[in-house]
Amino acid sequence: MDTRKASLALAIALAPLTALAQERGIEEEVVVTASRTEKPLNAIPNTVTLIDEEELSQQMAATSDLSTILGNLIPSFSPSRQKMTSSGESLRGRKPLYLIDGVPQSNPLRNGGRDGHTIDPLMLERVEVIHGANAIHGMGASGGIINLITRAPSDELQQSLRVESVLQPEEPGDTLGYNGSYSLTGKVDAVDVLASVSYRNTGISYDANGEVVGFDNTQGDTMDSDSINTFVKTGYSWDDQRLQLTVNHYLVEGNNNWLSVDGDIDAGIPTTAIEENVPGTAPSNEVTTINLQYTNEDVLGHKLRAQVFSQDFAGTYGGGAFATFQDPAFGEAIFDQSQNNSEKRGLKLTLIKDQIAGAPVSVAYGVDLLEDETWQQLVQTGRAWVPATQYENVAPYAQAEFTGIDRLTVTAGVRHEISELNVDDFTTLYSYNGGQFVQGGNPEFSETLGNIGATYAINNAWRVYANYSEGFSMPDVGRVLRGINQPGQDVESFLDLKPILTQNEEFGIEFSGEKVAAQLAYYTSDSDFGQRLALGADGVYSVAREQTEIDGVELRGQWFATDTDTLEARYAYTEGRYDSDADGKVDTDLDGRNIAPNRFNLSWSRNWTNTLSTRLQANWLLDRDFENSAGDVTREFDGYAIIDATAQLEALGGEFALGIQNLTNEDYFTYYSQTAGNDTRNFKGLGRNLSLSYSRMF
Repeated sequence: MDTRKASLALAIALAPLTALAQERGIEEEVVVTASRTEKPLNAIPNTVTLIDEEELSQQMAATSDLSTILGNLIPSFSPSRQKMTSSGESLRGRKPLYLIDGVPQSNPLRNGGRDGHTIDPLMLERVEVIHGANAIHGMGASGGIINLITRAPSDELQQSLRVESVLQPEEPGDTLGYNGSYSLTGKVDAVDVLASVSYRNTGISYDANGEVVGFDNTQGDTMDSDSINTFVKTGYSWDDQRLQLTVNHYLVEGNNNWLSVDGDIDAGIPTTAIEENVPGTAPSNEVTTINLQYTNEDVLGHKLRAQVFSQDFAGTYGGGAFATFQDPAFGEAIFDQSQNNSEKRGLKLTLIKDQIAGAPVSVAYGVDLLEDETWQQLVQTGRAWVPATQYENVAPYAQAEFTGIDRLTVTAGVRHEISELNVDDFTTLYSYNGGQFVQGGNPEFSETLGNIGATYAINNAWRVYANYSEGFSMPDVGRVLRGINQPGQDVESFLDLKPILTQNEEFGIEFSGEKVAAQLAYYTSDSDFGQRLALGADGVYSVAREQTEIDGVELRGQWFATDTDTLEARYAYTEGRYDSDADGKVDTDLDGRNIAPNRFNLSWSRNWTNTLSTRLQANWLLDRDFENSAGDVTREFDGYAIIDATAQLEALGGEFALGIQNLTNEDYFTYYSQTAGNDTRNFKGLGRNLSLSYSRMF
C-alpha cells in the first residue's frame, strides 16, 4: 500500500510543475469498453491505445496480420513472428489477454501461441488496448488487455464488398494471394443484424534476396494457407434494454505443400523451404466464439450489463518423428503431431450505480464465472500429452470512482479470485524417463487483487495519471504437467502450479494542444514467482518459475503540422531481468522470447484531396545485447528498419487501397530468429510485398 500511495502522491505533486501550460486542448471524448464500464479516455489512469476504424483500414491496406498491425501502432508489443504462431509475442514483456467483445481468446492453461489468430481483422471495428497487468477481465492479463471490438449493425440497409490481391513484385507467381469478403447489415423495426463472410488465400513469401522464406511446419505457418471467417451479430432493442447475440467462426489451415529446410544460425544461413508434400494433418486454427449480451439502463437505479459466452478452440500443429513422441510400444520412428483444445464457458455480470446517495461516487460491481477445460492430444496415435485440465473460477469484484474534487478522478477496486484446478491421475509420455504416473488432484487457489489510480487534469491541455494494479494468471499448466519426468509427483503439491501474481505500477503525463499531442509513461512490472520460457539442452522450451522484474518507458507524440499533414512518433524502451540462482536478486536478461526490442515508430499521414490519402510509416528495431548473470553476452540482436506505404483513393463508387510492405526491400532476420531461434527457425523477414484492394458499400 505504501507504493500505491507514493505513486498517487507523485502524480499530484507534479501537477504544479505544468500549471503554466496552455489552456487550449483537442476536445475528444472517447469511450473505452475494455475497462468493463464505459468511461471517457481521460478518466482512465492507465496507458490506453485505441485503434479506430480508420487506422485499421490504413494498416490493413498493407497487411492482414493482426500482430504486425499491433506492432506498428504499439512499439512495446513484440514484432510479429509472421507465422501462424504468436508464441513469444508480448506486451510490456508479458503475455496480453486477447478478447473478442470481452470474450477471452487466450488459453493460459496451455499456451499454444495461437491467440493472435482467432478472427479476421476485417470483422473488427476497432481495437482497445489497456497496457499493463490488471485483473479487470480476470485471468491472463499479465501484460495487458487487447480487446477486439467487432463491427456493429447499421440502421440502414447496407451491403459491402471487398476484394484484394497480394503479391511480391519480384516473384508474382508463387506469392499471389487473394481475399474476398461480403457483408449485409440493416434494421427492421427493433431488430438489427449484420452478417459477414470472408475468404483469404495466402501465397508463399520471399525474402529480400529472392529466397523462399522458411516454413514453420511444426508451429504452423500462414504462408500457403486458406482461411474463412463467418460472422453474425443480431440484436433486439426495446425501451432502455438490448439483447444481442454474436457468433464468430474462424478457420485458418495450411496446405502442407512446402517443406522447411534448416538453415545454420551460426553461419548466418537462413531457413528456407522446398516445394514438397508435408506428411500429416496440416496445421490449423479453428475457433468458434458465441457471445450473448444483455443491457438494461435502469434496474432499481442501476445499469445492468450481463454477458454469457463460450469459446471452443482447436489448434493443430505439424508433426514429426520427434524424440518426445517416441515409445517402443508404438514401434520405431513414430510420426505424430499434437492438437491443443480448449473449451470455455463463462458469465460476466456488472451492475453500475452513479452518484450513490447524491455523492460524487460511482461504483461498478458484480461477479465473473469461468469454466475452462484444456487438453493436448497426439492426433495420430490417440495418446494424451497434456491431461484434461478443468479450471473453475468465481471472482466477485467492485470498482469505485470518486470525482468530488475538481479535475481529479480517483479509482480504486478489489477483485477476489477463487479458483480450483482439477486434474485426474495420468501418465506422461514414455520419453519422460519411461513415463511417470502422476497422482491427480484439485488444488485450490485464492487471491485478492487490488488496484488504485488517479488522473488529474491540470488544465485543458495537461493531464497526469498514476496507478497500481495487480494481475492474476496461471502458469502454462499443460507444459508443466506434461514435462514431469520424476516419480512420486502429485498435482496437489507440485509447486510449479502456483499462480502468477504480477504487480504493475505506472505514472504518465499527457499533453493535448491544438497542434501537438504527446504522452509519456513509465512503468514497472514485477512478479516474485513469475514465468519464463527457458530453452533446455534438448532444444525444447520449458517453464521456469523465477522472480522477474520488468520496467520501461513509452512515448507517443502527434503533430498536426498542417490541415492535411499529421506526423506521429512512438518509442518504447523495455528492460527485463530474472533471478537465475534463486538468491532473491534479478541478475540475467530476459531473452527475445520473453521481451520486445526497444523500438521507434514514425509515420506521416496526408490527405491530398477529399478522395486521396496516404501514409508512410517506419519501424526501427534497435540493436540489443542479452547478458547473463556474469555479464557475458549470450545473444545479440542486430536491429533493422522496415518502411511501409499505403494510399487510399475513392473512385468508381468505392475505395481503392494500395499497400507496400517493406518498401525498401530490407534484408533482415526476424527479431525472434535472432534472439530465440535455432537452425530450424532461422527465418528471414518478408521482402517487398504489394497489396491492392477495392471495397464498395451499396
